[in-house]
This record gives sequence, C-alpha cells and structure tokens, in this order.
Amino acid sequence: MLRALADHGTVTAAAQALHLTPSAVSQQLAALESEVGQELLRRRGRRVSLTSAGELLVRHANAVAAELERAQATLAGLASGTAGRVEVGSFASAITQVVAPALARLRVSAPGVVVRVRDVEGHASVPLLLDGEIDLAITEEYRPRRDDGRLTRFPLYTEPFDVVLPADHRLAGRAEVDLRDLAEDDWVATLPGNPVRDVVELACGDAGFAPRIVHTSDDFSAVGALVRAGAGVALVPRHALRGVPVTGTAPLRRVFAAVRKGSEDHPLIRAVLDCATPSRG
Repeated sequence: MLRALADHGTVTAAAQALHLTPSAVSQQLAALESEVGQELLRRRGRRVSLTSAGELLVRHANAVAAELERAQATLAGLASGTAGRVEVGSFASAITQVVAPALARLRVSAPGVVVRVRDVEGHASVPLLLDGEIDLAITEEYRPRRDDGRLTRFPLYTEPFDVVLPADHRLAGRAEVDLRDLAEDDWVATLPGNPVRDVVELACGDAGFAPRIVHTSDDFSAVGALVRAGAGVALVPRHALRGVPVTGTAPLRRVFAAVRKGSEDHPLIRAVLDCATPSRG
C-alpha cells in the first residue's frame, strides 16, 4: 500500500489501483506506521506525501517485490511454464510494429502461450505494469531519464518525428520541412499530458515559436484525418503517421519493452520477450 501511495500520490488513487476502499488503505498505512514506530506520511489536507522514513521503506519494498517476482518465475520454471497467459499493454503503432509479429512467431515457437493485448497510450502502460494489471508494457520515452529501479527494459526501436501537411499546403512536396516555416500555421496535436504534446511544444520552442494548437486528439488516425481535411499541420512519430522529415535533428521516440524487475525470467514472459525483442530472439 505504501508503494501504491508513492506511485499514485493520494490515498484514493492508491485504493483504486489496489481495488480497495480508501478507508481500508488509510487504516493499513496507520497500522504500518504504528508497527515501524516512525512517521511514514506527511498529511496536508487530502494530500499525502512520504517522509524520509517512508521513502526508505518503499525502496526496501521494491527490493522485496523484485524477489517475489523472481520466486514466481522460478516456480513457473519448475512447473515447465509451457502454457499460460501473458497480458501485454502497447500503444497502437507498436502493436503493428512489434506485438502482432511477435504473436505470429509465438504461434510457432510457443503455441501454449496465450497473449492478451491491450491498446494503451505509451505514457499510461508503465503505471498499469507496476500495478500488476499487465505483465509486459511496450512503451516509449522522448528524452533521457533516470531508470525506474523496479523495471527491466529491453530496447526495441527508435523512430524520428515527421511533419504531416495537408495536400494543398504551400510546403507540400518538399523533401524536408523546417519547423520555423510552420510558425504561422494552425496545429493538430495530442492532448495535454500526452508526452507527444510535450515533444511538439519543445521542438517548436527550439525553432523559436509556440505552436498555435487548434485541434487535439490522442488518436493518430484522427490527427491524420484532421490534417488531410486542411485543419492544420502536425508533428508525429513516423510509424504512427508517415510524413515529411524535419530539417536538421528531428525529435526521437525510443520504444522499449518493460517488465517488473525479477519477472524477466518467468518462462511465459521470456517466451514473449524472445519473440518481441531483437536482442533476445
């Protein structure tokens, strides 16, 4: 429960992730504080944050959780692990690029492994993984970041962002497009909170302007439809929607598979990784 609170920030959100009531979570956290004899939480109205002691205990909890994952992997190995189900969360274009081909290979190499795929935006899959809702996440990052010690990561591919233009746009037909030439255009972008939106705003900022975002959608097929209708221009990952390369250094999306640390040697998860990741199969 302390780990869930650290991940989600409020007792209510932690309770939702754990499928419990907020009062049950509050009672258990109070009991934990009593048991360890130290204050683990700072309470400011409805908000709760961890004290130094709470953060220290969460680090130990993460290590314990990783050992439990390894124990489950070992037991599954002893039971042969030739049949079972793996829950995979992936964003749409990676389902096309990685997950679907992996499923085809699995039907030959491990026909007893059943994969259930959930279409999840890249930034939302890791919380599902850490909450135990899925076993493997195909996710993404756009800038270097400190690794979460609870995850084991496997690089898959890197793709640049392209500019997408209406067919009658003044720059249509060019081999490359300089973002500075789009400073006066209307833009179609993902919703606030989606990392792609951050990339667009940062790239345009580096080009010297703030994009005038008029239309928003997290569905790249919808973004493409709006652009084709002349509603604006867009900057999107190449595998999501093919466009025109950006002049100079384009923003990049790095796609990777992630599992909870300790579970990478679970026979079922390993079978999926072997078929999905270049370095493993």
